[in-house]
Amino acid sequence: MNQRLHPPSPAWTKDTPVLAADAAMPDASSAARHCASPPKVAILLGSYQGETYLAQQLDSIAAQTHANWEMHVSDDGSVDGTLAILEQYRRQWNDRLSVRAGPANGFAANFLSLARYAESDAAFFCFSDQDDIWEADHLERALDKLRLHDDAVPALYCSRTQYITEDGAHMGFSTLFKRPPSFRNALVQNIGGGNTMVFNRAARNLLINVKGPIEVVSHDWWVYLLVSGAGGYVIYDDYPGVRYRQHGSNMMGQNVKIGARLARLKLLLLGRFRQWNGANLAALALAQDYLTPENLRIKCLFERARSGNVFVRMTSLYRSGIYRQFKTDNLALWIIALLNRL
Repeated sequence: MNQRLHPPSPAWTKDTPVLAADAAMPDASSAARHCASPPKVAILLGSYQGETYLAQQLDSIAAQTHANWEMHVSDDGSVDGTLAILEQYRRQWNDRLSVRAGPANGFAANFLSLARYAESDAAFFCFSDQDDIWEADHLERALDKLRLHDDAVPALYCSRTQYITEDGAHMGFSTLFKRPPSFRNALVQNIGGGNTMVFNRAARNLLINVKGPIEVVSHDWWVYLLVSGAGGYVIYDDYPGVRYRQHGSNMMGQNVKIGARLARLKLLLLGRFRQWNGANLAALALAQDYLTPENLRIKCLFERARSGNVFVRMTSLYRSGIYRQFKTDNLALWIIALLNRL
C-alpha cells in the first residue's frame, strides 16, 4: 500500500533543543527502538456511555499481533455499564488498563486530556474510539511505518477506514486521499481520523508542551496541524486498518456520499468553516514556537487570506499554496475566500 510522507524540516537537527517532556525521559523512544522486545504502545481510549459496543473494541485490541501495549481510558461521566465493562477487562488484563475521570467538555477535550496526562513510558501512543473494531494488524502496521523514521522527530500515522453498520456489516470505505499530507493541507482539511492515529513520543511531547487552554474543532485535526506544522513526518496509509462503526451516537460519520458533501458545503458557506479555522488558528498561536519558519510564513499568509480586502485575501491565498485534497474542494475554497468565509 502507498504511504505519503511529509519530510522533516531542517530545523529538526541534532542541535535542536529538546522539549521539556523529552528532558524528563530523554531516551525513552530510542531505547524502545533498540531493545529486544517490541516497543510499548499506550492506547488512549475516550469513553462515554459506550456499553453497547465497547467489549467488541476491547476484544479487537486484545487480538492485536503487536502485543506490547497498555490502555489508558478517560471516561466522561458514563452512567450506563461502561465502567463495569472496563473494570471487568482491567481484572482480565492484569491491570494493563487504567481509568481516569475525563474533563466532561466534549470528545476533543477528553482525548487531548489523555494525550497530555496519561502517565506512560511508552514509545508510541494511539487514539481509540470505544465503538470501532481494529483489524488484527492495525498497531503492527502503523509501527512498521513509524519506526522507519528518526524517533527524535515528531511522526504521525493515520489511515483509511472501513465503514460498518451498527451490526458490523460492511458499508464502504472512507475517502481515499492522494495528495501528500502537509501543513498547507492541514490548515484547511483534516485527512486523519483520530481512531486511526498512532504517533511517537516526540509527537506526544509536542502536545504536552503547547501550553494554555487548547480549544480546537477536533483532537485529530489538531494533531495533524501540530505535527505537520512542526516539520514532522505525517504518514497516510491507504490500507483500512480500522472498522469505523456508523450509528446515531458517534461523533463523526462518513462524508463520502453526495448528500453529506452538499450538507458540508452548506456549512462552509454559512460560516462554520470560518469558525473552525479561527479556533485552529487561535490554538496555533500558542504553538508558534514549534512551527518551522516556512510553516509560520504559511500560517501568516492564511491569516491574511481571512481578512482585508478581496485583493489581499485572494493574493495571500495564492501565495500560501494551501490546498484541499480534491479539485472541487479547492474550487469551493476559492469561492469561500472570495466571500470572506475562510
